[in-house]
Amino acid sequence: MYILDEKNKTPLHLQLYNALKHDISTHYQTGDKLPSIRKVATLYNLSKTTVESAYSQLYAEGYIESRPKSGYYVSELYFDTFTSENPATTSEPSSSYKYDFFPAQLCAEDFPLKTWKRLATKALQETTDFGSYPDGQGELVLREQIAKYLMASRGVVCRAEQIVITSGFIDSMRLLASLLKKTHSHFGIEHPGYHIARKVFEEFAYNIDYIDIDDKGVSLQSIEQSKAQILYITPSHQYPTGVSMPIAHRHKLLELMHQRKGLIIEDDYDSELRYTTRPIPALQGLDKYDSVAYLGTFAKSLSPAIRIGYMVLPLWLLTRYKESYDAHFAKVSLSTQKTLALFMAEGHYDRHLRKMRTLNRKKHNLMRDTLKAILGDTMQIVTQGGGLAILIHPTVAFDWEKFKRLSEEARIKIYLAKERCGGEFEAVRMGFGGLSEEEVLEGVEVFSKIWKKARV
Repeated sequence: MYILDEKNKTPLHLQLYNALKHDISTHYQTGDKLPSIRKVATLYNLSKTTVESAYSQLYAEGYIESRPKSGYYVSELYFDTFTSENPATTSEPSSSYKYDFFPAQLCAEDFPLKTWKRLATKALQETTDFGSYPDGQGELVLREQIAKYLMASRGVVCRAEQIVITSGFIDSMRLLASLLKKTHSHFGIEHPGYHIARKVFEEFAYNIDYIDIDDKGVSLQSIEQSKAQILYITPSHQYPTGVSMPIAHRHKLLELMHQRKGLIIEDDYDSELRYTTRPIPALQGLDKYDSVAYLGTFAKSLSPAIRIGYMVLPLWLLTRYKESYDAHFAKVSLSTQKTLALFMAEGHYDRHLRKMRTLNRKKHNLMRDTLKAILGDTMQIVTQGGGLAILIHPTVAFDWEKFKRLSEEARIKIYLAKERCGGEFEAVRMGFGGLSEEEVLEGVEVFSKIWKKARV
């Protein structure tokens, strides 16, 4: 039985997530089935969305896996990192790490809390019909603001009517997988690529086609040799290799997918945070075949805690969406949507983005320069210049297992690309977004000592 307190400042979905994670680590075994989302919602008198958010976070972090038409189970892949019931063998929780290089985290103090609180109050005071259900597609005022932002900053060609508000990336992908299932069976994904995208479509029993990455992004030859009808890509900053797809290659890709009547899912996951070059315009803006679904979130630019994402759907898929069950129910609370709409309309979002670029550029450059100064030619920076992490790879013989062991002993939390992305590509994902400049400097110095000891 979990203790969940509505009066606690911690959101209910995070309380449930922490309780479930602790329960898994102390009482579950690999392959054990978790209670269904409906059962947990009923037992604790929670909304289905709250429970789904907690399960989605566990799923995203690899603690659980989903099996089609069966439910959620404890994942084998990461079970060996869980704590044990025996206190003598209990490993330290992540909060006990001296330095945590999580590659997708922001500093809590950077969130504009004072402004957000004021706008949240203003949103509630405005004329709002609390007697009716909110727009299942998302509040029009928010969709209009997102459409304006995407056109101005990313070159996305869309109207507010094409935008669907979701509770984040996983929610967007699940919705797409559901909408496309009757007419599409093969899902293509970059290899290496983002494992969560693959897992979602595996959950819906799609056939998975792995598409090779070359120096231009996804390999057109690899696509041609596959049966992919749906193609998930990160063209502006490929995850995890950092390759940017050239304009000519984008046109060829659009033509190729049009010929096979396919759909491209464009994930523009960190386009807002670029430090050395201007952001590359979205692939969607080049599409003349109505064959691109564009995905984005506010997780890296504003906060992962508010759980807001969005999709820009091609018109034919928008029609299918409006005929679906999902079109009737909002994925994000009315107050959160209206607060974000005000935040954007009054110019706060643009100012916040400028601030975040400045703060994170400093930490990015500090981490990059410190790594170069200490590790020199023993490592290669694979990708930099954007997002919240720098990826590095050893250029010398390297003992990865020793590296992982020494990192744990030194209480340094590291994140490797291969375990999340598949393929043979391996690199260390050095996140800086959640660290102060002082922590970046100190953390890299400690990290570098471990790196040198792991050389063969």
